[in-house]
Amino acid sequence: MEEQLINRVAESGLITLNLEDFFPKGEVVIFDLKDYLFMELILKEKDFREALKVHDWSQYQDKILLVHCSTDAIIPVWAYMLVTAYATPYAKDIFQGDAETYYKTAFAKALTDLDTAQYEQKRIVIKGCSNKPVPPAAYVELTRKLQPYVQSIMYGEPCSTVPIFKRPRVIEKA
Repeated sequence: MEEQLINRVAESGLITLNLEDFFPKGEVVIFDLKDYLFMELILKEKDFREALKVHDWSQYQDKILLVHCSTDAIIPVWAYMLVTAYATPYAKDIFQGDAETYYKTAFAKALTDLDTAQYEQKRIVIKGCSNKPVPPAAYVELTRKLQPYVQSIMYGEPCSTVPIFKRPRVIEKA
């Protein structure tokens, strides 16, 4: 007689949330203002405007454009605005900042819309080991949003988790 295998993970009632599901959709490309500066330090308005005029903006079609400067140059705000004005007809989205800052902001925005009440008194596993650059800030935000509702939060995989939070059991007196 063969013994039936029981999948205890499937029967545990654990809900796995994968932050990769909230990852921004679309290719992310960088527009580095450093490439448009004189000696990578000084923005010359006339030269900058001319360079933007002849730039091939169609290469950003339907992409997420990150506009930043990778040097310590002082960039006037209007320079970011001018790049945005040229890129807007093409780019899916435009963000001022580097990739790390963009991902933090994008995850915060995506998690704002998460209906955390649906997880009332549930046991949650926040999946670890992502294949995409999920910032630690996203794990912090998801934990913060879930904690008032859930029974417990764990990190990792359902078969191997690290306990993060467990709601104390309330014992009623008779």
